[in-house]
Amino acid sequence: MNILLTGGAGYIGSHTAIELIEAGHNAVIADNFVNSNPSIVKRMNEIIGQTIPFYNIDVADVAALDEVFCKHKIDAVIHFAGLKAVGESVQIPVKYYRNNIDSTLSLLEIMAKHNVHTFIFSSSATVYGNMNNIPYIENMHVGHCSSPYAWTKLFIEQILADVAAVNSDFSVVLLRYFNPVGAHPSGKIGENPNGIPNNLFPYISQVAIGKLAELKIFGNDYPTKDGTGVRDYIHVVDLAKGHVAALEYAEKHKGVEAINLGTGTGYSVLDIVKTFEQTNNIKIPYQIVSRRAGDIAEYYADVSKALLLLNWKAKKTLADMCRDTWRWQTQNPDGYEK
Repeated sequence: MNILLTGGAGYIGSHTAIELIEAGHNAVIADNFVNSNPSIVKRMNEIIGQTIPFYNIDVADVAALDEVFCKHKIDAVIHFAGLKAVGESVQIPVKYYRNNIDSTLSLLEIMAKHNVHTFIFSSSATVYGNMNNIPYIENMHVGHCSSPYAWTKLFIEQILADVAAVNSDFSVVLLRYFNPVGAHPSGKIGENPNGIPNNLFPYISQVAIGKLAELKIFGNDYPTKDGTGVRDYIHVVDLAKGHVAALEYAEKHKGVEAINLGTGTGYSVLDIVKTFEQTNNIKIPYQIVSRRAGDIAEYYADVSKALLLLNWKAKKTLADMCRDTWRWQTQNPDGYEK
């Protein structure tokens, strides 16, 4: 199949493109490099040994998007494109709502024009909000979101459900990610945050390599086994393989299905620090500081639905996540700048 990946040069999109091609599909990428770098496309081509068709466009640009669909017979879309920093979304909510929702609406309009009915959406566990018990299960109430970023994901889920309700040919899989980490085992592509990382793994790896002095752990008084926050971390390659499985499922399915992609296991911040140190034989200095506003004690996924419907489960270990993160960091100390 010919698969359009919007935001396909980003962290998750680039890994997914590689897995799609290795599974025998053809990938077409549309990305404007807001959350990525032009050299990623070159590196992806090196990994797979072929050139992926690439378009430097804003997915909200209907005319530019239409041109991509005219040049390629697109069979399905995986929609990654969107602004993604939770904290930033609180500061500039209008930009997040405009960008993330407009790009989705433009995409749906062009898909309808070209009779494309298969849609895999890059959603988020943040749609569960902060009022549910753990583990998070797909049939739980969603809402009570803590950021505009999370609300955009939930609003887009609703838009897709509304479209599917009046189009019996439409097939939508809403993939609710937990915490993607790690990097491609080649060390050529990985997570490359701008400025001081918001996410734990790139923060730890930048401390390990000396770019940052120490890790700040936000709170050690949560009701968890060691007092630090617990999250469900999933290797980005496992996550990418989940998209391939979702695509193959969507081809035989109609309607809307929400599916968690996680490991089903929660790891604390101190679990991550200790495993990173042991796996990579390096010391991570850290300081305990006060909790961050909005953080919750723990969450992790119920992943039984992914196994049942997609025949998929995460296979990589926490040590794999730490090892591949460190390989990426050491081979690319300045990210994609060098």
